[in-house]
Amino acid sequence: MKPFISVIIPTYNRQEFLKIALQSVLNQTLQDFELLIIDDGSTDNTREMVKSFNNQKIKYFYQKNQGVSSARNRGIKLAQAPFISFLDSDDTWKKEKLAIQYKTMTENHQYLLSHTEELWYKNAKILNPRKIHKKQQGNVFPQSLKLCAISPSTVMIKKDLFDFIGLFDQNLLVCEDYDLWLRFTAIFPVLLIPQILTIKQGGHFSQLSQKFPCMDKFRIYSLEKLLNNPGITLKNEKLKITIKELQRKCIIYGKGCLKHNKKEEGEHYLALAKKYNYPK
Repeated sequence: MKPFISVIIPTYNRQEFLKIALQSVLNQTLQDFELLIIDDGSTDNTREMVKSFNNQKIKYFYQKNQGVSSARNRGIKLAQAPFISFLDSDDTWKKEKLAIQYKTMTENHQYLLSHTEELWYKNAKILNPRKIHKKQQGNVFPQSLKLCAISPSTVMIKKDLFDFIGLFDQNLLVCEDYDLWLRFTAIFPVLLIPQILTIKQGGHFSQLSQKFPCMDKFRIYSLEKLLNNPGITLKNEKLKITIKELQRKCIIYGKGCLKHNKKEEGEHYLALAKKYNYPK
């Protein structure tokens, strides 16, 4: 019998973080899940640590290092359940997370994706989110244009949806979640569960955001890709605000390049800002 939920944890050389994340899944009050660990080429003792749990719910898969998008995509393809939940290997869940989220989604069939409130820690201190990061429900597309409005570790999503919107973009080193949620929120509404059920840890060097501090270059790629996606037709206000945000990011990034003596790159992005026109 298939489980209700497939939990996917991508990981790379995060043995100690992963151990805590993994335990937070096994502690869930709802136990009808499979737990897929996709090891993206770890060289530490991740394999041995995972096997030490000796739990039949855990399925461990190793692959050569290809990035978090590849790891999550492999998990999606292997998943047996109708619902998928992602958990980054440095995050944890409260024990009621899956039970509350699964119950809420089954009671609200019109939503194909839900996310939860979360508590952020940075360098072991609680980080109060800025107003721009406030979680939203319904039409989240305008917020999703500006930044990643949905944290992967908070999500529960219908697996079948990936057949329609596609998988994570493996060309992206970062912002792969921003890219995916753009495609989703351009079409579908989002359900927010107004409870803190996810705990996020920030500030450590292994975070990709620490290695790639300038995210807008990757977001510009995603915005332009969305505008040219044959499967997603943006109309009226959605098209207008998408072009406006693309132009804004291009101008900021292009001017930044010029300031740092990257003339060719800067001119490219400033020209890109002029390429697209607002709809009449």
